[in-house]
Amino acid sequence: MRTELLLATLALLTGCVSSHVLIGTARPPISPDEVKIYIHPPAKYEEIAILESSSKGSFAITAQGKTNKVVERLKEEAAKLGANGILLQGISDQQVGAVGTGFGTATASGNSAFGVGFGSSTAAYQKAGNGMAIYVQP
Repeated sequence: MRTELLLATLALLTGCVSSHVLIGTARPPISPDEVKIYIHPPAKYEEIAILESSSKGSFAITAQGKTNKVVERLKEEAAKLGANGILLQGISDQQVGAVGTGFGTATASGNSAFGVGFGSSTAAYQKAGNGMAIYVQP
């Protein structure tokens, strides 16, 4: 019981980078290298799970690097369920915060005040992707 509580707390604090919702029957795990990405549905397949993943916590800087991390994590999650394919539904940007700087001055005299300030901020993004873990019939 204590271990389960600790794991649940850690998951909340660190945030999940990939997850699934089982909607079919899982199979024995396979290697992520065996999982193929499909943009269009193959002729015959079985749905196994809905997948979600993000580039959160990765050291990827470029959009392509973040996308690659999302796809890698989707494949790992699918492979755990024995899915040999992912029907990719989308990869998009997710704003996760902003970084800003600023400075200013203010003066006051009697009932009057005057202030001048300058600032800027930029949004921080990560990639997020989702898809359907599938088993493609031979």
